[in-house]
Amino acid sequence: MTLGQGGARGHSLTIVSRSAIAPRQDDEFPDVAAKLVAMVKQSAGLLMYRHLAALEVLLVHPGGPFWKKRDAGIWTIPKGLVEGDEDLFYTACREFTEETGLTPHPPFLELPEIRQSSKRVKAWAFAGDCDPTQVRSNTFTMEWPPKSGKLQAFPEVDRADWFTVERARHYLLKAQLPLLTSLCAQLDDRFPVPKA
Repeated sequence: MTLGQGGARGHSLTIVSRSAIAPRQDDEFPDVAAKLVAMVKQSAGLLMYRHLAALEVLLVHPGGPFWKKRDAGIWTIPKGLVEGDEDLFYTACREFTEETGLTPHPPFLELPEIRQSSKRVKAWAFAGDCDPTQVRSNTFTMEWPPKSGKLQAFPEVDRADWFTVERARHYLLKAQLPLLTSLCAQLDDRFPVPKA
């Protein structure tokens, strides 16, 4: 059974049943299937949209030194990991506010759950507006430079911007493109957009 494609090196992840593994007398093997399923983390987020001359979506650029010089294909919706048994929609709203400093408001459109590397991502969309230069994110701490012993704080999101649908298709993470497609389909009667 394949869990997903496109892990860190683009390999598929296959669950092996325990019965396929030769038994060991001291039973040192963990439950392989359970461990691999547990590796698939759950995230949730929100996609804010507006319509001026055309339909636009608000995307954020990940902060930190690894993403500083990268642009196309790495922008994302504001999202984050579910904490404990937290409700998915609550997580989506909390993460949106933490990463943008903005407060989401109804009504919300439900978008499909997607698979992004080793994560499942559930998302909703809502109409809103903001000045992206005023977006303020929470921060995280990591050792930087590597093996330096120095801890530095970086924003989870270092910038945000509005993208037309056509431009978003170039900048958004490939795994998140189905979210954009679903939004366009749900809004097509009100805001027709060119097909990809």
